[in-house]
Amino acid sequence: MFDTIIANGTVVDGMGGEPYAADLGVRNGMIIAIGPKLGTDAGEVIDATGRIVTPGFVDIHTHFDGQVTWDAVLEPASNHGVTTVVTGNCGVGFAPVRPGAERDLIDLMEGVEDIPGAALVEGMEWRWESFPEYLDVLDQRRWTVDVATQLPHGPLRTYVMGRDGAENRQASSDQTAEMERLVREAIEAGAFGFTSSRTLGHRALDGTPVPGTYAGEDELTQIGRAVAAAGGGVLEFAPSGLAPRDRPDVVAEEFEWLGRLAAETGLPTSFILLQCHEAPERWRAELEQASRWRSRGARVTPLVAGRPFGVIWGWDVRHPFSARRTYRSIAHLPLSQRLVELRRADIRSRILSELDEPQDRAEKGQLAYIRSVLGDCFVLTGIPDYEQPRQQSVGARAEAAGLTPEAITYDALVADDDAMLLYSLYNYAAGDYGVLHEQLEDPETVVGLNDGGAHCAFICDASIPTFMLTHWARDRWRGPRVTVPEVVRRLTSQPADLYGLSDRGRLRIGHRADVNVINFDELNLGVPRAVHDLPAGGTRLLQSSCGYDVTMVAGTVTRRNGVDSGARPGRLLRAGAFT
Repeated sequence: MFDTIIANGTVVDGMGGEPYAADLGVRNGMIIAIGPKLGTDAGEVIDATGRIVTPGFVDIHTHFDGQVTWDAVLEPASNHGVTTVVTGNCGVGFAPVRPGAERDLIDLMEGVEDIPGAALVEGMEWRWESFPEYLDVLDQRRWTVDVATQLPHGPLRTYVMGRDGAENRQASSDQTAEMERLVREAIEAGAFGFTSSRTLGHRALDGTPVPGTYAGEDELTQIGRAVAAAGGGVLEFAPSGLAPRDRPDVVAEEFEWLGRLAAETGLPTSFILLQCHEAPERWRAELEQASRWRSRGARVTPLVAGRPFGVIWGWDVRHPFSARRTYRSIAHLPLSQRLVELRRADIRSRILSELDEPQDRAEKGQLAYIRSVLGDCFVLTGIPDYEQPRQQSVGARAEAAGLTPEAITYDALVADDDAMLLYSLYNYAAGDYGVLHEQLEDPETVVGLNDGGAHCAFICDASIPTFMLTHWARDRWRGPRVTVPEVVRRLTSQPADLYGLSDRGRLRIGHRADVNVINFDELNLGVPRAVHDLPAGGTRLLQSSCGYDVTMVAGTVTRRNGVDSGARPGRLLRAGAFT
């Protein structure tokens, strides 16, 4: 009767309901039965005794735009219970593209999202010009997860305006009309929406802001209307965050256009919401403004993070000693051999006494930045604790021990093979997760800042789904937790609903059999580690997990006990199939 029965589990339905005991029956990729004791008449019976059974997780903020063209596994998302990813965020991507202009989009992606350009050059085969052609190429691919994508403003503007678009000149009426045409074409082909960045922190390698950063409100409104006319979709923005210099905690006037755009188009409109340390209360004003817009009928959704946006440093990525002469003499060694040398007292003494010898201005700037925040860093090891109190920071430990922050850092990084440094750039101004808990308490916020595939050698937030369950629902000791049903809802039905993915995100009869079977008591994360497996030997951070017994996509097991099964049921999703 069934292809698979998941038996004896505790069902967490994805809609926030109370968990309950039941079996799930799966056939032809769909859930066709939920109830007690469905029997054993199945190709496989998965025993979920003592396990929670959840929908597969939906990650709506990734940057796998290039990786989907060469990689079928799509880590570091697929090993954390994720079964659907959405790409094309923050206004950057790879279509449309004029022949010969591919390198410009690579430089833009590398500058904004820290994806090694050499990996993109070697890994990608450019067999498209238009956005529909890009989707057609992806349609031929198979992955461990389903992939949806959005049309990014940067490539669109560059395609239509050339260098003027990259230099953020105002579009002419003819150019805007051409952008409208291409937007309609992309949405009709299956794009799930349109994305743009207006933050000055997003720049190409040459320092040029993302095309669209300074686009006028008229241009954005006309593009929004084109999305609506072609069938609709999400409008996603990384807003500028600019505010008056004498009032940094107020909502910037430049932010107001977002509400007008949502009201004008009637489309779901999302924006990135972060606590900036230099203006620690502004996020609250933006959250309140979004609530006021919704009260007037505009569909505005703040996208929030599941943990602070943090940079990872260690021996195989950036660290404070990389430009010291003695370190450079052993840097070529494999990490295991390097650690043997670094643990020698004479090597330690020499490295700590030497001055930096940076090779260029960029390295000099990077090292200056690391040293400026070193005291506010925390050490991750074992089962990593991302919410450590101030007294465990490098600076506090150095003061207590009467040592320098550099000495504390060095000793911590050699003490354990897996040790890394964490510096939280956003959402940690008070040194705890109070702000994040407030954001998660708002029923309208959506967890949507995991950045899978981006910031490859600095950040590994694609593991946030696992972290949400372990930290927020089970282990947090410094403040309130979040219930398991609510965490699962925020990872499944809520992001699926935002993007109109009506067939997933819930354990219901007639829905897709995207399912996780999780040993919740044993679920844990490892410390992020550097691997060099991108094309051209590019470096990225991966983070292991344990506790996922089974991850299933469309009724097919893609991972079993944390190991890729080799199955590739994931397909390109086209928005038109869901309207």
